Amino acid sequence: MIPARYQASRFPAKLMQDLGGKPVIVRTYEAAVNTGLFDEVYVVTDSPIISEVIENIGGNVIMSKKTHESGSDRIAEAVENMEVDIVINVQGDEPFIDADSLAKIIKVFKNDEEKEIDLGSLMTPITDWEEISNPNTVKVVVDNQGFALYFSRSPIPYPRDKEVDATYYKHKGVYVFRKRALMDFQRLKMLPLEAKEKIEAIRFLEYGKKIKMVETNVTGIEIDTPEDLERARKVWK
Repeated sequence: MIPARYQASRFPAKLMQDLGGKPVIVRTYEAAVNTGLFDEVYVVTDSPIISEVIENIGGNVIMSKKTHESGSDRIAEAVENMEVDIVINVQGDEPFIDADSLAKIIKVFKNDEEKEIDLGSLMTPITDWEEISNPNTVKVVVDNQGFALYFSRSPIPYPRDKEVDATYYKHKGVYVFRKRALMDFQRLKMLPLEAKEKIEAIRFLEYGKKIKMVETNVTGIEIDTPEDLERARKVWK
């Protein structure tokens, strides 16, 4: 499922910007399909413009019936009556998503025989302090089993002791849900930490859900700003 909003707050209409001759949302949809990992791929949107461009390439679209504050809420509505076990959320602004990273996170659920994991997500190491301190870059800290402790737009952990070596991780916008966890999400109200940070993954943590993080070294480019789009265009060439 690829949630796709036309009016993004930081970069309106970013999903319809040109990337190598096609809109960003089309590039993301094609990248998800081309991994060969999924039974079905859908774009979930409330935008007739996005819906039309996906339908024009023969893609699958589900139009949202309600207004949603997050991509997870949008997807929950779309899958409510589907007979599925696992739902994967790929953000519409991630046209460089790769099959190897997705396969690693899917394997986590295949190996989870007790079904203890509610969600899975991706993280990648970052070392550039400008990126670490950038509020557009969501960071995550994990326990020694790889489960998320917290997500933040601030640098976490804070480097008070410069002598202690710690890896900083960027959270990549990919979620793998058990359907029950996703359906819980839409019923649970937003709490203060999520409202403050504007990071939907925090809602799961605030309600005690277990999020397994999987490390990947494929960084890709998330298109949050016009500058990101220019970098993406250079990489695409």
